Amino acid sequence: MNTDHPHLRHDVALANHIIERFHLSNAFGHVSARIPGTDRFFFPTRRSPGLADENKLLVLDVAGNLLEGDGQPNSELWIHARIYAARPDVGSVVHAHPPACIALTQIGQPHRVVHNSAGVFGDGIPEYDRIGLIRSRELGDDLARALGGSHAVMMRGHGFSVAQPTIQGATVGACFLEESADLQLRMLAATGGDASRIRAFTREEAGLVSDQLAEGPLARAWEYFTTAAELRPLGS
Repeated sequence: MNTDHPHLRHDVALANHIIERFHLSNAFGHVSARIPGTDRFFFPTRRSPGLADENKLLVLDVAGNLLEGDGQPNSELWIHARIYAARPDVGSVVHAHPPACIALTQIGQPHRVVHNSAGVFGDGIPEYDRIGLIRSRELGDDLARALGGSHAVMMRGHGFSVAQPTIQGATVGACFLEESADLQLRMLAATGGDASRIRAFTREEAGLVSDQLAEGPLARAWEYFTTAAELRPLGS
């Protein structure tokens, strides 16, 4: 067992379990975390995120090199590597395939902030509209450019990638983003598809609730998701 950064390794495994247990992904998807102060990151081996093991994490760098660990990384490692390369402020990346977010991209609807928990995305979420997997450095750079300085990028027909300073923020944010997209789809259905009737938050309103939910509420949400993920069985 590698004892370097044990708490971060533990959190990376837990975060991967969360995105599987809370139905953001099943056999696919992955969460990574930057090793503080480096251009390296912890990444799970090529299997369901629900099976991530803190003792078997890989260490990769932003050039896509496998530096430590046994096993193969997911072929979409470039999502993580090139976002970290482009964004020194990012400490964790979540890539998942949640159905409501995919549905929004495929009906041409941008994400709108419709409840408090999605306030962090109030500046808008760009879309990466190229179809297919991100299996090369070039495509990873394309995705990172689409993300820009935002907290997340929607990937048409594919899912999303969330980028935050901490693994707690990235994972909780990913859960709240899918919750927000699901609410938006329900609102669209309730209004007969008339998006103009959705009372989305303004940027100022989103900023207000984002500030209110920082720190304490984020820790509370992380505690809930991690505890629930540890209690729920795989595939539940």
